[in-house]
Amino acid sequence: MGKMQRDKGARFERTVAGLFKDCGYNTFRTAQYEGKSGDCADVEGAPGIHIECKHCERMTLYDWIAQAVRDSQKKGNKPVVIHKANNKDILVTMRFDDWIDLYREWEAGNGT
Repeated sequence: MGKMQRDKGARFERTVAGLFKDCGYNTFRTAQYEGKSGDCADVEGAPGIHIECKHCERMTLYDWIAQAVRDSQKKGNKPVVIHKANNKDILVTMRFDDWIDLYREWEAGNGT
C-alpha cells in the first residue's frame, strides 16, 4: 500500500472517530495512541463494537468482515466495517446475527 492510500485511510479513520464524537462517544483512532497491534480496532471508544474502517474503491467486504471478526474476538465486541468509496455515503456492514441482536435490543428499548 502506498503512502497516499495510507494517508487516505488515516484521514477516514479520523473522520469516523469524529462522527462518533459528534454523537457523544469518546472515540479515538487507535494508530495514533496504541500503534497497529493487530487486534485493536481502527477506532476505539464505541462500547460493544469493533470498528474497522475502509476507504476504498474496490470493496472486498467478506475479507474486511473476516478481519473485523478475527480482531474482535479478544474483547468480544460486535465486529463492524465502516466503509466508503470516493464521493459516496459512508456505510456500515456487519453480520446479520450481530445486526439482529442490536435491532432486538433497540426494539425492546422502544417498547414495540
